[in-house]
Amino acid sequence: MRVLLNVKLPHEPFNTAVADGTVGLKLNRILEAARPEAVYFTAQDGRRSAVLIVDLPDASKIPSLAEPWFLTFQAEVELRVVHDPG
Repeated sequence: MRVLLNVKLPHEPFNTAVADGTVGLKLNRILEAARPEAVYFTAQDGRRSAVLIVDLPDASKIPSLAEPWFLTFQAEVELRVVHDPG
């Protein structure tokens, strides 16, 4: 199942991670575990955000995608199942 993960990052604690130099390590750890097909960093609603396309073997893996964002950055996470017609 292919999903679109839309992550909205609050200014804090993300700004603190940028200032102390840990943001790259934290993002890399989350992305290595999620193994997205694609990831895009952008701004949404005045906040930093990330949009990921991830192939999930089954729905039981949804918490493993969302929890690192919640716990690390207190992020808002939306997940949508998507379909590639090709």
